Amino acid sequence: MKSRYGAWQTRVQRGVMVLLALLLFSAPAAAAGVKTVLVLGDSLSAGYGLAINQGWVALTAQRMRASHPGWRVVNASISGETTAGGASRVGAEIARSRPSVVVVELGANDGLRGLAVAQTRANLERIIRTAKGANAKVLLIGMRLPPNFGTQYTRAFEQTFVELSKQYQTAFLPFMLEPVAADRGNFQDDNMHPTAAAQPKLRDYVWTGLKPLLN
Repeated sequence: MKSRYGAWQTRVQRGVMVLLALLLFSAPAAAAGVKTVLVLGDSLSAGYGLAINQGWVALTAQRMRASHPGWRVVNASISGETTAGGASRVGAEIARSRPSVVVVELGANDGLRGLAVAQTRANLERIIRTAKGANAKVLLIGMRLPPNFGTQYTRAFEQTFVELSKQYQTAFLPFMLEPVAADRGNFQDDNMHPTAAAQPKLRDYVWTGLKPLLN
């Protein structure tokens, strides 16, 4: 009885070892063909005030599953994030997800805090260079500020995105809120963050810059 049990136990152990080997070797093979879009943004991309599946990033992931099944989306956006925060963690995020495309949607909080444009530019440049250094394509999404921040500051701020995109030859969208900014009804009570109903418009807008990078 004891010898039979020992033989059965040995067979079970061998079976477990074979199963583990199959899992270890097949999982990387299955994942090897999947490419990643990394979204590095602030509350506009983190889906502030929305359910987890309502933001434009989640809606983009849904679209990609149907139209580009070989791709996935990793949303590394954080509400309240500045370009300095993005620059400090971009290396780790890229090492973690190994993206083929990086969408950079940062800068709004820099502008709202009146931070130096030169520092915003340096941070964005670091993010772009890190992404390109990892052989990832970059989609840079710009931001504009209300006129009460002053003509000189708002122009310099907006132009920073344009100049960096040209310098590093990235894909570019001038203004994240372009399709919704003109209608107050598209925003939550804080008048800053788009509603759930407005998110498909943002998805479609970003898609115009993102889709060509997936080919």
